[in-house]
Amino acid sequence: MIPQEKYRRELEVAVESAIYASKLCMSVQKDFLNRDTKSSGTANKNDTSPVTIADFGAQAIINMHILENFPSDRIVGEENASILRDNRTLGREVTNRVTSVIGNYSETEIFKAIDRGNFEGGRSQRFWAIDPIDGTKGFLRGEQYAIAIGLIEEGQVVFGLLACPNLKYSDTQTGYIAFAIRNHGAYSLPLMGDGSGMAKTNDIESASEIHVSQVEKPEEAWFVESVESAHSSHSEAALIAERLGIVKPPVRIDSQAKYAIVARGDAPLYMRIPSKKGYIENIWDHAAGSIIVEEAGGRVTDIFGRELDFELGRKLINNKGILASNGKLHSAAVESISVVLNQHE
Repeated sequence: MIPQEKYRRELEVAVESAIYASKLCMSVQKDFLNRDTKSSGTANKNDTSPVTIADFGAQAIINMHILENFPSDRIVGEENASILRDNRTLGREVTNRVTSVIGNYSETEIFKAIDRGNFEGGRSQRFWAIDPIDGTKGFLRGEQYAIAIGLIEEGQVVFGLLACPNLKYSDTQTGYIAFAIRNHGAYSLPLMGDGSGMAKTNDIESASEIHVSQVEKPEEAWFVESVESAHSSHSEAALIAERLGIVKPPVRIDSQAKYAIVARGDAPLYMRIPSKKGYIENIWDHAAGSIIVEEAGGRVTDIFGRELDFELGRKLINNKGILASNGKLHSAAVESISVVLNQHE
């Protein structure tokens, strides 16, 4: 049963902000796919990864909504507004997109809201971990992406929500929201509500509980992994799967939508094997998804079986890679990963 008090307001705020952010993202993605607007709506960050007007706009909406309801909370967000201040055309477009969804805010207010995601994290304070668009390359291709909202208290993720506009909820509905509250289970609801429009906060009452797959034999299993080989080593994952006895091909999907797929039982494993030596994961890429899988009955660790450590700032510096599972296959997967990686050192 969905709790009536524990983190109830946080849940309502996250659902509402995710719906507004999804509305903006869906509009931008539609325009990108229907017109040649990508050149004016995207930029490259210092690490050469792409960022779009939807990334900035979604973060502005989520941050503003959180801070209006929880003004003393801090936020760790992926984006900052420095690119927008340097690129006035991009800045104006973000402002126009945000105001079209949530009303009249000034450019200064919107940029300030984006920059409120600059908190460094740690154990001492309650804070949110926000990824406005996880899977920007998938977003640009018109494929899967996720809006991720996690809440961390004393180093532990206590709440998480994923909104996946392109993930099917049922055979007839596209658009998926998954959320979880620590020790209270994981749930889903359709992003498009009853089909007459976007979901509303009162739809929370009709959310359905979700559970991980019950597959126990590796030879009957399959796994999800990143589309981009730069994000996860496809070759090493294939060797790990072979050692486990997995014969089914992997399903490659962008973003934390992979966590949602594991949590609802569509796949028993998600492996993210680092393809770059020394790569350290960002907390916003895993906070929301990890608690949803765990509360659905699964397990999430790094690839060596260590619990994810959200106490040490904006990155998971004590961890390497990610392994999410239904729990039943976790130990075997950790063992196989260790053997394969040791052979390739």
